[in-house]
Amino acid sequence: MLRYDHSVVNATATRQPALSADDHLRPSVTVDLVLFTFAEGELRVLLIKRRHSPFADSWALPGGFVGIHERIEDAAARELAEETTVEGVYLEQLYTFGEPDRDPRGRVITVAYFAIVGADVVQQAHAGAEASDAGWFSVYALPPLAFDHARIINYALQRLRYKLEYTALGFFLLPEEFTLSELQQVYEVVLCEPLDKRNFRRKILTQGILESTTKLRFGDHRPAKLYRFAAAAIELEKARRRFP
Repeated sequence: MLRYDHSVVNATATRQPALSADDHLRPSVTVDLVLFTFAEGELRVLLIKRRHSPFADSWALPGGFVGIHERIEDAAARELAEETTVEGVYLEQLYTFGEPDRDPRGRVITVAYFAIVGADVVQQAHAGAEASDAGWFSVYALPPLAFDHARIINYALQRLRYKLEYTALGFFLLPEEFTLSELQQVYEVVLCEPLDKRNFRRKILTQGILESTTKLRFGDHRPAKLYRFAAAAIELEKARRRFP
């Protein structure tokens, strides 16, 4: 669950230092993009290998500077396309990161966005003109990352966990039809903890977000029922994405 800082600063009781000449300089603004997908039993995130300094040849989140006349959401879509060739993805604003020393180039504030994508986007993602490589990595086995991108990914993971527990977000991480065991696997990987099979099934089936397809999947064990997310649950989740 996300933790929020509810502390309040008493401006009248706390004396702030006088502003220096440097405090009147304008900070730069960037965007960073966290794209999650679920594949081969892993929760993965899209990373690019930086072509330019700082952190040249290091892995990082896709992103870059916002143009002076550019909307932030437009910059996010543009940077994603330029560095990964991915287009048409719904991006939800995640958080603003602004530690003074987060970027060696100077005072840079970044607005992070995140998205959950399917296999079609995974196949679409390739290194664009502004990156030397691109790849999907398990969120639990990341390479060393540039800037504070490990922190940004961790924050996005906490948001994903929070949303998964109270929404039908799982339909973005699964094929159209799936077994309850496959659904439980997604929850366990994202939440990073084992779940009791009986309790999980009882809880998920009483939420009213699934419907049986009347189909069975045959394998080494007894046949398993196939489910899908109910149309009403999907529409509600899409509405939440439009108005997060």
